[in-house]
Amino acid sequence: MTGPVGTTPVGHTTLLVAEEDAGTRADAYVSVELGISRASAALLCSESNVVSNGRPLGKSKKVNAGDVLEITIPVRPDPLEIRVELVEDLKIIADDEDYVVIDKPVGVAAHPSPGWVGPTVVGALIAAGYRISTSGAAERQGIVHRLDVGTSGLMVVAKSERAYTALKRAFKERTPEKIYHAVVQGLPDPMKGTIDAPIGRHPGHDWKFAVIEDGRDSITHYEVLEAFGRASLVEVHLETGRTHQIRVHFSALRHPCVGDQTYGADPKLAASLGLTRQWLHAYKLGFPHPVTGEWVQYTSEYPLDLTQSLELLRDGQF
Repeated sequence: MTGPVGTTPVGHTTLLVAEEDAGTRADAYVSVELGISRASAALLCSESNVVSNGRPLGKSKKVNAGDVLEITIPVRPDPLEIRVELVEDLKIIADDEDYVVIDKPVGVAAHPSPGWVGPTVVGALIAAGYRISTSGAAERQGIVHRLDVGTSGLMVVAKSERAYTALKRAFKERTPEKIYHAVVQGLPDPMKGTIDAPIGRHPGHDWKFAVIEDGRDSITHYEVLEAFGRASLVEVHLETGRTHQIRVHFSALRHPCVGDQTYGADPKLAASLGLTRQWLHAYKLGFPHPVTGEWVQYTSEYPLDLTQSLELLRDGQF
């Protein structure tokens, strides 16, 4: 990873690793010693700002007793500061007194996070003049659930404090209905089934997730809607909402989402379909109204890139 544009060294510190800290991961050690988040410490390591014995120290490397760590701390914008900017492709599906339902385009994050410098749902709604709940962490105003940057489709954002409380509780209790459509490689067998496999952080890659024995319970229901030979259109009902859940579960079945190269998809198939991201769309979202309790439900049409690739599959033109 390259360092942020415009950063200049404004701080320098030296740490001597004590005997009791030997064997600790570099990012964990730096995090504790400097009193910063693990993510911020990992970023310092990945930018070669942590040097041991004259060499940059990777975030996953273990420190040894007696090591002298030279740490340069650059000035940088607050990674969790909300960047207020309009997102032209972000559509408003419903504007209720207590919540707003949006159709999130690809390339937009739900909220600010370390390492992300692009647009966010929170910033776009504020820029458009929407009142957003201030409950929760400052950078996650109104956010009660999330979609990956590379996933398009429906999200509900709380406008009032009462809506935030009710919707957060509803998602925790798995009350909302979340239906996704995905195009996965090959043909899942059986064509209708449930994937019940725990998910946790990938043991070899901090930025990925995987099915692991001691992961969090994760349940995905699916049904094949159309089969095209090299790929299939599936409807997915999420019972749980783990990070990257659909992508991880179908990858574990060896049927990754088409275009999802992070989880093993064929880049040649994606290129032939004109895809630059995973074929995954939050198609339908239903939940109890946070004030009245009445069931409300919304649907989102596929965006252009997904529609065009699906037509190519249907026509056999790839």
